[in-house]
Amino acid sequence: MQGRHNRVRRGGFSLVEVAVTTTIVGVGVTALLLSVGSGTKVNAGASELTQAVFLAQEIREWTIKLPFSDPDPADQDKPPGSDGSDPQVFVDDLDDLMGVTYSPPRDGRGLAITSAIGWAQRITITWRDPDNLASIVGDGATDVVYVQVDILHRGRCVYTTGWIVARR
Repeated sequence: MQGRHNRVRRGGFSLVEVAVTTTIVGVGVTALLLSVGSGTKVNAGASELTQAVFLAQEIREWTIKLPFSDPDPADQDKPPGSDGSDPQVFVDDLDDLMGVTYSPPRDGRGLAITSAIGWAQRITITWRDPDNLASIVGDGATDVVYVQVDILHRGRCVYTTGWIVARR
């Protein structure tokens, strides 16, 4: 009877214990790597959106400073719109930005931001009925315009915003 109580216990782990531990550690490491990857994607998306908002704000600052109509008396009888160059180089009033896309994008003074590679600002201007801002009217028909800016990164629209500008 004494033989049963005198068994020698060996140190170490059984094969089942090692397999379970390896599985648990593997699942933990995989979860950690997935969360790091997900965090990196979220940070990249947030950075892209922040840059897009900045570029839209630059156009807003520019449009707020521009005169509503052409200051050159010789051009005042011309219909609203850009002069047809691509991109519009000379901008002296708000309607010069109609249907223009800038790549590289422009800052609040209209100067190219050459470091913003792959970014573009697409500008759309529509005249609005002052009594119903949702109603679009003919170009130059009122003293109220809606400026819409789409910010593109590598050809994909990242951000769209717009604002009302009225003749002062």
